[in-house]
Amino acid sequence: MNTTDAITITSIDSITLDAADPEAAAQFYADAFGLISQVRVRASDAPTSGFRGFTMSLVVPQPANVRALFDSAVAAGATVLKPVEKSLWGLGGVVQAPDGAIWNLATSAKKDTGPATREFDHIVVLLGAEDVSASKRFYTGRGLAVAKSFGSYVDFATPSSPIGLGLYKRRALAKSAGVAPEGTGSHRIRINSDGGSFTDPDGFAWGTSSE
Repeated sequence: MNTTDAITITSIDSITLDAADPEAAAQFYADAFGLISQVRVRASDAPTSGFRGFTMSLVVPQPANVRALFDSAVAAGATVLKPVEKSLWGLGGVVQAPDGAIWNLATSAKKDTGPATREFDHIVVLLGAEDVSASKRFYTGRGLAVAKSFGSYVDFATPSSPIGLGLYKRRALAKSAGVAPEGTGSHRIRINSDGGSFTDPDGFAWGTSSE
């Protein structure tokens, strides 16, 4: 299907992650982040190794929530890739779930405004692209508007969606996650939206929640 004939994407409603032990993975996401409907898990033994080419982010309203979610994830079995630390843009930490997915827990807020909770503002899936410009054109051809774009980073506008989408140069994304950029095999992720089933230029699969 050409992008000119593509179904317009207006909302990303969930993410499906592949895992060898889907029950354990689902339990991890419930225990660590309180995620039940937004992140789904299905059984898969598709070969995969190294960096899978994407990261997931929980964007939270204050630093205390970053620490609460980080500690909760580690307690539930996540591996620390980057400890919680301050940066020019705010505060964040990176963990890897037992199923292999990488999660960035972050806030741009400098100060706490209330007690720590595991509440978050939104979820963002960031896809590693070999050619960011080509992938950007692919997605704008499917109706997504660009909210921000600079250098090797693109953030799409998804105002009606519970899950945001961005692109980042694959090597830069791996570096930001604290892992080597090399990886082969399945991405082990499907993005569920109202835009139909397709595969993007970097091999990321899209589908519908009913699939």
